[in-house]
Amino acid sequence: MSFFWSSWITIFSLACWVFIFGVLVWTLKTKPVLEEDETTGHSYDGIREYDKPLPKWWLAVFFGTLAWGLGYFVLYPSIQPNSWKGITTVEVDGQQVPWTSKNELNSQLQANNKVFTENFEQNILAVAGATDAVPVLAKLSELQAEQRKNAEPDSDLQAKIDEQVKLLAPYVDKLAGDPEAQKVGNRLFLQNCALCHGSNAKGATGYPDLTDNDWLHGGNADEILLTIHNGRVGAMAAWQKQLGESGVRAAAEYVLSISSGHGAGVDNGELNQSLVAQGKAIFEANCVLCHGADAKGLTAFGAPNLTDDIWLFGGDRETVQTTIRHGRAGVMPEWQTKLGNERIMLLAAYVRSLSQNPVE
Repeated sequence: MSFFWSSWITIFSLACWVFIFGVLVWTLKTKPVLEEDETTGHSYDGIREYDKPLPKWWLAVFFGTLAWGLGYFVLYPSIQPNSWKGITTVEVDGQQVPWTSKNELNSQLQANNKVFTENFEQNILAVAGATDAVPVLAKLSELQAEQRKNAEPDSDLQAKIDEQVKLLAPYVDKLAGDPEAQKVGNRLFLQNCALCHGSNAKGATGYPDLTDNDWLHGGNADEILLTIHNGRVGAMAAWQKQLGESGVRAAAEYVLSISSGHGAGVDNGELNQSLVAQGKAIFEANCVLCHGADAKGLTAFGAPNLTDDIWLFGGDRETVQTTIRHGRAGVMPEWQTKLGNERIMLLAAYVRSLSQNPVE
């Protein structure tokens, strides 16, 4: 907050307090001239006005609120917040820091997370036989705290963090077979992931189905962990300018031809074999870098398998043409800063359990 607004709020607040206090004191000290019958001499529609003292409980409440207001000025940064931090403190990262709404929120989140972490270690990891994950989590938290201190992300440090995340994979597989861990993981999924992937995790147009065995970035525990931790950004370029409309149609026809069962591509007629031949040449010249020579996709790029009749945006002829013509873009946010490492382990275990990819 700027010096001007801090000063304005401070002056206005103190002026209001002084004004109210002054009015109250003036009211108590000022005594009107009374008639012999103890009335003020005023009469309204036959009703005479008496001058009686204010009830003591009312005065106690009024002075109490004034005292509370004065105490608030001292306890919290309400007088020139940039200079006076108040005497109230909260614990953040193990240190007592001046109270602010942000610090209070962080303190409460850390306190709640401490309770969750203790329960996670004692009642979930222990039951699943995965207590060896505790030192791995401690080291991971240490590396993440070091990364947060940096003004700019450190790529070498991030690589170490990712390696540490991968070390949690065996314990995620153990949690994937634990019923209690799955209950917690399911609740976390419904609270955070169901909006995009659906409450049944079967996804929607543009959002992957998590219950099959088709993975854009890999379905092993370490790959799922990295996906949830760091998020993913997927993009397919628009090819209309490079290929032209005829090239787009030919490439789409070839893609439909290599899909198992031709997807939904034959709903507008049988495949055009002439276009398929042209599309194959276009695919080999432009698409193998991401989708592979066998068109089965590459998890390093998040490029989908085009041969399995599983479609993220739809497999009918028109939709495939639209995808090639205009490209596609998708973003999954990172969840590490919001959920923390323990909750991500439970989420990864839950997602792992949903997949048809067996846990080894």
